[in-house]
Amino acid sequence: MKIIFIRHGQTTGDLEDRYGGDYDDHLSANGKKQAKILLLELKDKGIEVIISSPLIRAKETAEIISGLGCPIIIEPGFKERNQYGILSGRIKSEAKKEFPDLVEKLKDRFNTIDGAEPYEDFSKRVQKAFKNLESEGYSCVTVIWHGGPMRVLFRDILDKGELKEIGDCAWVELETNGGQLSMNGFKRIELV
Repeated sequence: MKIIFIRHGQTTGDLEDRYGGDYDDHLSANGKKQAKILLLELKDKGIEVIISSPLIRAKETAEIISGLGCPIIIEPGFKERNQYGILSGRIKSEAKKEFPDLVEKLKDRFNTIDGAEPYEDFSKRVQKAFKNLESEGYSCVTVIWHGGPMRVLFRDILDKGELKEIGDCAWVELETNGGQLSMNGFKRIELV
């Protein structure tokens, strides 16, 4: 099976410099343009189905990609981590002034602030959804998700280490064969 994992396009929260995570924002006008470009990049990949996170920004990206003629299936296991807890949706500069200790704690992914999902639970959730996807009988699927799950993919599933940068509409293409994973390529992702 070929699986193409894609981070959603630019969001309104990105433009407003808000803590994302569980914050359910929309694609920006530029994010919609990015998804339309992505649609053209994917047209010859043979995608049968689009699996999307339930968050609006991923679903909006998936809806644009569905111009390939593919159905969309929502998969809660691929939802972004609620890493920011009570800071979700807040403007970062304001949060830094109001909650400097919490902002500092966010620098370590293993810290869990009030209202947030622990990293270990998040990683297990993403890995379980990935295993479930591997067991499906598709030849080629795409998954529209977020930067956090993309990092889990590289860090905890592929054992490739840390990602330096994950651009808007960044993607990686994997091939699964009898439990073996191989990476066929990636775009707008910078490895450390």
